[in-house]
Amino acid sequence: MRSDKIRIDTELLQRLYRQCDGWLQRVHEKLVEEEEIQISYPTLTRLMRETGIGKPSTTRCQHVPDEPGVEMQHDTTVYQVRLGDQRTRLVASLLYLRYSKRRYLKFYRSFNRFGMKCFLHEGLMFWGCSAKRCIIDNTNLARLRGSGKLAVIVPEMAAFAERYGFQFLCHAIRHPNRKAGEERSFWTVETNFLPGRTFESVEDLNRQAFEWATVRMEHRPVSKTGLIPAKAFEHERAYLTELSPHLPAPYWAHERGTDEYGYVAFLGNYYWVPGSTREDVKVLQYADRLKIYQRQNCVAEYPLPADGVKNGRFSPEGQPAPRYLPKNRKHGSQHEEQRLRALGSDVTAYLDYALATPGIQRHRFLRELFALSRQVTPTVFAQTLQRARQYRVVELQTLQRIAWFCQSQGEPSLPSTDVDESFRQRPAYQDGYLTDEPDLSRYDDLSDEDSTDPSESEDDHE
Repeated sequence: MRSDKIRIDTELLQRLYRQCDGWLQRVHEKLVEEEEIQISYPTLTRLMRETGIGKPSTTRCQHVPDEPGVEMQHDTTVYQVRLGDQRTRLVASLLYLRYSKRRYLKFYRSFNRFGMKCFLHEGLMFWGCSAKRCIIDNTNLARLRGSGKLAVIVPEMAAFAERYGFQFLCHAIRHPNRKAGEERSFWTVETNFLPGRTFESVEDLNRQAFEWATVRMEHRPVSKTGLIPAKAFEHERAYLTELSPHLPAPYWAHERGTDEYGYVAFLGNYYWVPGSTREDVKVLQYADRLKIYQRQNCVAEYPLPADGVKNGRFSPEGQPAPRYLPKNRKHGSQHEEQRLRALGSDVTAYLDYALATPGIQRHRFLRELFALSRQVTPTVFAQTLQRARQYRVVELQTLQRIAWFCQSQGEPSLPSTDVDESFRQRPAYQDGYLTDEPDLSRYDDLSDEDSTDPSESEDDHE
């Protein structure tokens, strides 16, 4: 052990640390200059670590015992999931029943407050009961202000929770272990559900997620304890709040206008409103369907189309289809794409590359590219796209400049035509050639009349 080891009074270090607001460089200066203690800066930092001065105190997350019927947990996380051949950003929402370890899982393109209501309704109605409190993080979907135990829940969400017999409770900031079961469930999703499975669409993904969470995982023993969630839930059911099977599903009301052909536009699709009146309607959006109300009367109900369906038009089943298309219905670009691909392999290869570029507006790009193909020769157009694919160009303005460059470099000038000068000797030409010049003087008189001052003409009339 070193005999010359520097020792400084702990109270002195604490006092200087408070005076200097925690800035150790200033503490070192005061020790050397005012206290006349010759100490190096690394030695000072070592002493501060050993004494624990300035180190933030960490409090352990509150340990809450597992009690049946008391607690459930909800959270979301983002995954990059491969749907078909493309990776897609999706939000995973998971509800976890703490005592019996039951789970309910669903994926969304986007997740908002309305989506949170719909998800909790689906999960709780599937279970048929709810716990007394729901632990969440400090998300703005349910929290109005504050954090942890002092968080104030949005009145809309508080009323929603009261309908199902539970209360939202935010855990403390930086204490995600308060809902460790939820966090562990997401780890299980990432390591057990997503690997080794293929998904063709969001609907296929949610179908497999439902089977995995409510069938496979419910009958699989939990590690260490060996608890089986399905059996534990039968014991916990007596402590949970029983829910009425007739609880109304949450909905979101939207005001919409009806075009002259009787269609209402909603989320990129068009829905026909029966009847002859063309007035504003109220659209109620549910998790899986739409209801259209006109003067407090439900005139139509439609199931929501599959994920990714846009520009579709729908009419009630069992009724004749409307004669006309919606007024503002977007036109596809299939015809333009087909015409472009017929121009050759270079064009087809470029289209395969460009249309796979993230963020490109497919229909607009195809229409403008087709318009460019009509402005230049097929040879120049093929050279343009071959060069654009080589340099990975997808901007239309740059493509136009490349086309101009290719046309100025490699396209020959227009061939000259031979004119037979003997046409001047033809009788038809001679008859027209000898025709008298037309008399256009009458138009000069009209121009003089137009230039006459209107005020002078009125005086002459008087």
